[in-house]
Amino acid sequence: MPVKSDREYRKIPAFLVETRAGEDGQEQAEECRVGGYATTYNDPYVLGSFDGVDYLEQIDRHALDEADLSDVIMQYDHEGRVLARLSNGTLQIIPDDDHGIKVEADLSKTDAARALYEDIRTGMVKDMSWAFTVQEDAYDIETHTRTILKVAKVYDVSAVSIPANPQTEISARAYCAERAREAADREAAELAAKNEERKAECLKVLGETTTKIQEVKNHE
Repeated sequence: MPVKSDREYRKIPAFLVETRAGEDGQEQAEECRVGGYATTYNDPYVLGSFDGVDYLEQIDRHALDEADLSDVIMQYDHEGRVLARLSNGTLQIIPDDDHGIKVEADLSKTDAARALYEDIRTGMVKDMSWAFTVQEDAYDIETHTRTILKVAKVYDVSAVSIPANPQTEISARAYCAERAREAADREAAELAAKNEERKAECLKVLGETTTKIQEVKNHE
């Protein structure tokens, strides 16, 4: 699976064949339709671990309010033929769902799309991911949590053959390592500042003591 360095990739927790109630009351599969949530809002998940610390990430409820969703596409492994597309109505991205970012796709329009639907329906393909760029985020050093505040653009949602992409894991680990280094630098700076304060206090006390000794000598 190709990974572009300017984009972030996250696994979609569940992407399933959509169903409807049939005349007999039993659930029946909607013809060639699949759907799921790219992510849920304000629901932290583990982005990665570094030195025994779990670094978390969550998507803010309003992260997609101003995102570019002008022409999101659906592919396989983030490459190759387009299987569904926002601009022609075969793909829907619904960011204002209170639960999260909902994705729905109609895979009935081409042979390739129908083949992917069958792969999903039969369980041959079980995982999806989405590609996006971040405009603004925030990091809580106490909880080790990154909050994505604004998504700049959503590029695609894709069925993926291998959900844990090595390059994505490397990127997440690099982010965690950078936050760990920042925390270590911050602690070192705070310790140095405290040492300087103690040193200044000691010098002040020493100076005051020296002055008092000199005053005593002057009065003798």
